[in-house]
Formats: sequence, structure tokens, C-alpha cells
Amino acid sequence: MSTSSPVGPPSASRADLVADTALALLAERGMRGLTHRAVDEAAGLPQGSTSNLARTRQALLELAVRRLADREARVLALHEMPDPAAGLAGLVDALALATHRALTRNRELTLARYELALEATRRPELRTYFDAAGARFRDQLAGMVTAMGSTDPARHALSLVAWADGLMFSCVAGSFSAEVPGLGEVRAGLQELLDGMLGR
Repeated sequence: MSTSSPVGPPSASRADLVADTALALLAERGMRGLTHRAVDEAAGLPQGSTSNLARTRQALLELAVRRLADREARVLALHEMPDPAAGLAGLVDALALATHRALTRNRELTLARYELALEATRRPELRTYFDAAGARFRDQLAGMVTAMGSTDPARHALSLVAWADGLMFSCVAGSFSAEVPGLGEVRAGLQELLDGMLGR
């Protein structure tokens, strides 16, 4: 099992290795397949290594969520998001590329996110970590639509996230999993959505 990040170089950190392996197991086996022993085996670590880093299941899940946030930030390329001066076309291009990355070469990471999101509905402590991890993208997105002239940036950011999440779930785990849209199709959908929001 490969545990290196599809975007950016793999980390030599033991904690990152454990977290990456946990995410890979979540994508491959689901929540039931994630155990301390399974992480040790899949990562090629001595037995007990994962327990030394994360004593409890909650701690292991929190470690996975933090690593998920770091890796998704690279997939979404938050540091590459355009300056508002680039205009609507630049924002559409950047969001389309980020969404398409999640649908294709980062599909396993997206699956792991859905596993963790569902688990967070049953674990309030994990929900706190999960929501905080997603806040930085939501806040940045709200700032970008504000700069584009949005009259209700919080609602518009929610609509954009919901659209992207719905597309990703449908194409990664739902009934459209065999019909992943191309980059151009993703861009067209985002263009239509943003045009409607911003009255273009």
C-alpha cells in the first residue's frame, strides 16, 4: 500500500507516515479496517509504534484529520488561489482544477475524508477537529467571493462548497463513480454557478 501524498513530497516524519497510512486504510477498508495494529502492519512499523504516537482510537482519528487537512490544502492549492484582481475567470479556473484533482489523482484522499466526516457525526470531539480543518478553506472562499462582488458571501461560500462536495461524492462514492467529469465540465459547472450567484 502506498502511503505517500499524491501532491508534494512524502514526509519522513513518523507521525506523518502513521497518519498517511491511516488515511490509506480508511479509503481502502473503511472505518472498521482502521486499527493501531493495521496501521503498524501497512506502514511496515514495529508493533506498538502507532500506539506510542496515538494511544487511543480518538487520538489516531485526530491525527488522521490533521494530516487530511494538510494534504487537502495542497490538493486545493490554497496558496495558488488567484488574487481578486485576476477576475472571475481566474477563480473559476483555480476552483475547477482543485475540484478535478480531488476527483482524479486524489480520489483515495477524498474517500478517507468522507469516512472521517461520517465518523465525526458520532464523535463530538472529532467534529471539532474536522470542522476546524475545513474552516480555512471556507473562510478563504468567502473572502474571494466577497472580492468578486457577492452580496451574501457566507451563503455563497456554502453553496460553492456544497456543489463541489456533492459532485465529488457522486463521482467518487455515488452513482456517477464510473463517469468522472473532465476538467472542462467541472469548469463549466462552476462558471454557471458563480455567474448565477454574482449576477453576471
